[in-house]
Amino acid sequence: MIIRRKTRKIRLGSIYVGGDADISIQSMCNTRTEDIQSTVNQIKGLMTAGCDIVRVAANTEEAAEAIRDIKSELLGVPLVADIHFDYRLAIKSIKSGADGIRINPGNIGSNNRVMEILNVASDYNVPIRIGINSGSLPESSDRSQSIVDRMLSVAKSYIDLFLSAKFENIKVSLKSSNVMETIEVYERFSEIYDFPLHLGITEAGTALSGAIKSSIGIGVLLYKGIGDTIRVSLSSDPVEEVEVAKKILKYLGIRKGGVDVISCPTCGRTNGDVIGVAYELEKRVRNIKRDIKVAVMGCEVNGPGEARMADIGVAFGKYDALLFRNGKVLRKISKDEVLDVLLEEIEKM
Repeated sequence: MIIRRKTRKIRLGSIYVGGDADISIQSMCNTRTEDIQSTVNQIKGLMTAGCDIVRVAANTEEAAEAIRDIKSELLGVPLVADIHFDYRLAIKSIKSGADGIRINPGNIGSNNRVMEILNVASDYNVPIRIGINSGSLPESSDRSQSIVDRMLSVAKSYIDLFLSAKFENIKVSLKSSNVMETIEVYERFSEIYDFPLHLGITEAGTALSGAIKSSIGIGVLLYKGIGDTIRVSLSSDPVEEVEVAKKILKYLGIRKGGVDVISCPTCGRTNGDVIGVAYELEKRVRNIKRDIKVAVMGCEVNGPGEARMADIGVAFGKYDALLFRNGKVLRKISKDEVLDVLLEEIEKM
């Protein structure tokens, strides 16, 4: 059983992060934020996929101003503005209705400019994520230290600055593209501070390698009880980030719901298109919320017996396929109707 470490609880729009709040899933739009309709459409797709928090780039005045119109077309999902370099864009984003902002204080400029952001965020009760990445540490940080020590030192300096302004409405991320560095820095940070943590592996890579890195890094930390909100960063469709994040939470037993497709690895005994059916099935049921386990097995050996825990499943035979439920055979079906029959049975459930 996973026992989460106790963190502070902050409000981000319509949801809470930290404390006893559910671990939330985040993603980020890859549209131009000033292209309001494209951004709204992508956010709606992310919401359908199960995204709890959406971040958008606020890298121009037009983008920061567009947040107001984007918010007017969306209901429920908190919108976070991602700011770099220009403190005025952070202020404009807050005044445009952003539910939260993400900044790296080190690239904002002087502490006075950071303080101006804090003053406005405090007036609007908008939380700030302090985003620290291993690849963008200040030049002034001690290069004789390890990356993890430098990240922790930088985090402390930013937090001290925020606290000096009596601003505590924060969450923190400490990301590296190195999985082991990421795990270590979050572990050590969580022993010192109780601010809510946003987990992720930065610059994780393509859909395959990024999913693997993220699953290891985020999964290990969540298993240790560390983390309050997560983003799987992929060089891919943002919806894929949400799908991987949902599976991480599901397979750790943190979040229930959704169809779990289990399938055999295939071998010389395989009598049907296990790979094709499994992939297509997973794609077609990705938005179903109910907790259902579906098995696609290639032969009698890996049939109902080994997949008896499945709610519904098929096992390919030499001439046809067996449809089974909870390990009990229901009937024989032809191989070319396997996908359609499974989808019909899932729909009935």
